[in-house]
Amino acid sequence: MPRQPLELAPFRGLRYTDLDIDRVLDSGELEVANLLAPPYDIPGPEATMELLRSDPHNAAHLTVPYQLNLTMPGSCGGSPARFIYEKAAARLRSWIDDGVLARDETPALYVYEQVTAEGDHQRGLVGALRLPEKGSGPVRGHESVSQGPVLDRMWLMRATRANLEPIFLLYRGGDGAATRATESAERHGDLLVDTRTADGTAHRLWALPSTAAHARISADLADRTALIADGHHRYDAYHAVREHDRDPGWEYGLAFLVDSDVHPPRLGAIHRVLPGLDTATAIAALQEIATVDKLGTGAPHVPEPAPAPSLVLVAPDGTAHLVHDFDEAALERAMPSRSADWRHLPTAILREVLLPLWGYLDDRRVRMVHDDADEAVQAAGETGGTAVLVPPMSVEHVYSIVDRGELTPRKSTSFGPKPRSGLVMRVLDHP
Repeated sequence: MPRQPLELAPFRGLRYTDLDIDRVLDSGELEVANLLAPPYDIPGPEATMELLRSDPHNAAHLTVPYQLNLTMPGSCGGSPARFIYEKAAARLRSWIDDGVLARDETPALYVYEQVTAEGDHQRGLVGALRLPEKGSGPVRGHESVSQGPVLDRMWLMRATRANLEPIFLLYRGGDGAATRATESAERHGDLLVDTRTADGTAHRLWALPSTAAHARISADLADRTALIADGHHRYDAYHAVREHDRDPGWEYGLAFLVDSDVHPPRLGAIHRVLPGLDTATAIAALQEIATVDKLGTGAPHVPEPAPAPSLVLVAPDGTAHLVHDFDEAALERAMPSRSADWRHLPTAILREVLLPLWGYLDDRRVRMVHDDADEAVQAAGETGGTAVLVPPMSVEHVYSIVDRGELTPRKSTSFGPKPRSGLVMRVLDHP
């Protein structure tokens, strides 16, 4: 049986009418930027509340409806949480009915560009990804998932009948037609959005309505494969929704596809905060399975170069310790069926060895902090706990693990820049 092609189809994007380019020029960038949000699982409670307060129509009101209660209902079952998703669906319908959101008249593929304040430049295609059969085909994950977030996204999609934010895919495109169309958007696309968010990132969005361009892009992508950089839970939710609802619209899911040959992603780490864990007690528990060295004073970070694998524990007062040279026998006992490479992943050691050793068997007790070591240390101080700083993986290492048929532990990578939610959405059944 031939392999399914990688297909990114044009669709009629649902967009804020406030993002019309003439409105941008008249009203200034701040108002427009206030409508956009990071992916649903990135901001913590305080950052989410700031987003919700920034504008009554900020996309977070749709993508993170439970943050109003600061509690994710992913593990509480469908019925108790249903009203939260129904409220988000009602809000989406009202925004469409009131003209806050409107679908584009013509199906298009969209080109989305981000330029961060640090100079990262990323550009890719936004379209409707045809879902391959689960576990096969052209789309590969690199990270394991947990069921709670998958159910959360599934319930939200089923209630709203929409894909509110794209998953983030990487592929190796070389000089293919899809890459050429993406890189020439200024000449051949219609500029829809040109704005800058508070973090200093510039965002531009073009529509590519040409059916001839769509055909060239489709032919180029057909034999390629894509790696999920961000959105594993949403991707699994796409499949879960399709299993529950045979509407042909659920054969597709919203995706942002970036050629990593042309725009190599930034790959950061996801640090952990363990509330209530006394750092001295944590270090004492490690003495028989690892070497622990006290680091000098200064900004907390994983030193470069550092022994691999290694982690850094930081106490609320900023005292940091490097943990390295783990006992190989202990790693093999904890992960007997895994390859040596997988057993040496810092996130694997943390999840399979250290968290159980410290009594953190429930992931819900562990806070994730993307990229920002200072934020993790601050959160540890606020909770009387310990920050665990994790070194970032390389993109090549991620590809090699996937090529070997393994998945990294959950929350091992933080690919960026991540697409902002609210620029373009996909809705199934509203005119």
